Amino acid sequence: MGNKSIITRGMTRDGSARVLVINSKELVNGMLEVHKTAPTSTAALGRLVTAASMIGTMLPENGDTVTLGFNADGEIGKMLAVADYFGNVKSFIANPNADPKRRPDGKLNVGEAVGNGVFYMIRDIGGKEPQSGTIEIVSGEIAEDIATYFAKSEQVPTVLSLGVLVGVDGRCRASGGVLIQLLPFPDDKTVDLIERNAGELYNISSMFDRGMTNEEIIEVAMRDIPFDYFDTIEVEYRCDCSRDRMCKKIKGLGKSEIIDMLNAQEKEGKARSLTAICHFCNSEYTFTEKDLL
Repeated sequence: MGNKSIITRGMTRDGSARVLVINSKELVNGMLEVHKTAPTSTAALGRLVTAASMIGTMLPENGDTVTLGFNADGEIGKMLAVADYFGNVKSFIANPNADPKRRPDGKLNVGEAVGNGVFYMIRDIGGKEPQSGTIEIVSGEIAEDIATYFAKSEQVPTVLSLGVLVGVDGRCRASGGVLIQLLPFPDDKTVDLIERNAGELYNISSMFDRGMTNEEIIEVAMRDIPFDYFDTIEVEYRCDCSRDRMCKKIKGLGKSEIIDMLNAQEKEGKARSLTAICHFCNSEYTFTEKDLL
């Protein structure tokens, strides 16, 4: 869906940390095209898909997926993003029209739109049971919640900065993220430098809006730290639904349930058919009575 976003990955030469930077403007506009989100919802879900994309590229094998989700009491309601091994993302938001009054500083009030509740992460890796964990939402500002999850649930110290700048036309004007994770047995000096440099990464969307590249932002994050670039990855907003997949899900309802649904359609004066809608991309799949039976 649309043009691709770019993730740039690197690692400190002493093996203390890995660093990822994404310019996610195209990714977020792909999400916006599907869900037609209001500005605050665009900022919230945009931050979430940005983070999910980076975390997806840290999965161990092709075919693995990671789900990041918020179940909360704010206007947005439920919100989640699913990323694959390649960093491609799809997402869902219960109320795309959530757009509370701005904060006193004039910024979009993402924390209020999300509200209180839980943040969860699920990794579906190979044939194993999915790995999952939850924490109580810290602020609803997305980045702080995800970084807290890594620290509390996985004991992985993480620096995470996410930002989405929404233009006056409602489209994403600039968006991106920086993720730095410490690896086992990091050097204390490197850790101190990472913490110092993190203070310069708080407004990541503004950095991209000024025209900074992924590499220039990594240079800020790794200032005075010897590091090497690892690779660059193209990612996009992409749903993997299909008619065949939807057919299998409907089949799982069982014959009696499907017949009841067809009868209900007939009682309402509608054709005896079922239309299934994918919540990740809004694609519609219609199945006739003959298809279903």
